[in-house]
Amino acid sequence: MGVTTERQDNTLIAKSEGRIDGANAREFQDALDAAIDSSERAVVLDLEEVSYISSAGLRVILLTAKSLQKQDAKFAVCSLSESIREIFEISGFDQIIAVHDSRDEAVDALKN
Repeated sequence: MGVTTERQDNTLIAKSEGRIDGANAREFQDALDAAIDSSERAVVLDLEEVSYISSAGLRVILLTAKSLQKQDAKFAVCSLSESIREIFEISGFDQIIAVHDSRDEAVDALKN
């Protein structure tokens, strides 16, 4: 369980895959922390290939969002599967964190 990164229009895209749960949430957090530099101004977390996320994984995403907010950076998630989107909606995370259907849509939203 790692995080890969790339850049698109001055936005850092962090992508994860597989399951994010209590067994690997710390590894997920460490990978995100290592990938996101303190100079970042816009970060998109692409969850297209994430098949499951537990409350531990949601906590990591929330901590990442709060950390980025402190450094005045924009943050969004994108490409959620139907089941992951449902988890975001039930937990209310879609009210706290911007959720976009595609990577391009998320990058465009963070540019403005």
